[in-house]
Amino acid sequence: MTANGQATLIWDRDGRDWPNREASRFVKAAGLTWHVQRSGGGPVVLLVHGTGASTHSWAGLTPLLADHFTVIAVDLPGHGFTQPLPRTQMSLPGLAAALSALLNELGAKPALVVGHSAGAAILGRMTLDRRISPPLFIALNGALMPFAGAAGQLFPAMAKLLFLNPIAPRIFAWRAGDAAAVDRVIAGTGSRIAPQGLALYQRLFRSPAHVAAALAMMANWDLASLARELPRLPSPLLQIVGSNDLAVPPDQAFQLAKSIPGAKVEVLRGLGHLAHEENPSRVAEAILKAFASLTTGARIAQTG
Repeated sequence: MTANGQATLIWDRDGRDWPNREASRFVKAAGLTWHVQRSGGGPVVLLVHGTGASTHSWAGLTPLLADHFTVIAVDLPGHGFTQPLPRTQMSLPGLAAALSALLNELGAKPALVVGHSAGAAILGRMTLDRRISPPLFIALNGALMPFAGAAGQLFPAMAKLLFLNPIAPRIFAWRAGDAAAVDRVIAGTGSRIAPQGLALYQRLFRSPAHVAAALAMMANWDLASLARELPRLPSPLLQIVGSNDLAVPPDQAFQLAKSIPGAKVEVLRGLGHLAHEENPSRVAEAILKAFASLTTGARIAQTG
């Protein structure tokens, strides 16, 4: 199987031991076949992973939330086991439109959305465009602002050059054959995760199609426009950040909160960019506490 000329992951082979496999299904929407995991019962919570990840990122968090919610987790286009979008649609608006079509196909109206890193940016775009109206939006180490200084200009340009080079994804995938190299990439986020998690990232990174999708997202990203619009975000925003995050500076969350009415920040000490993989129970506790506070406030307002 190929995507844009790149080898893709195959479910019957690469997904044979996939985390929460029993919740997996494949759904057609927006011209793609999506890998979706659905479990639990109650209000819908939508989980959206970041660049280069997949549903496996929520392996430990999903069961904890499924005791309280209907949990829907998806592989973004080109990631994991979901088919890719055309290159020109791997932008924030393009991904937001595609994910909205999937939600419509599923008949799902999230009461809570949780986006990790770049996944938070996609959910921000969807919320601003009124494609979704969640009572609570949680950004988990959210990449909601552009890189500071020259990096903000150079990083997307480098990603675009790499993406346009058809050999680049295969070179990255070849490097992923070295487990130590993958370990260094993950450690560079400020997180330490279990060996089985590292093995799954290695499996993903060894797919040139998966790598190409990650490069396409970075090449088409426009966080500057999103950041300018976020002050009019219609849903309450909670930013949960790991104090050791080396990928998205925690200070960005406090800076952003100053410009968004009612936005809050909760810091999880000792955790990095992949906080939900390092310590799912702490992240679940923060999510459940925030949702309980929201629903309690709504009940008080109704009785008042």
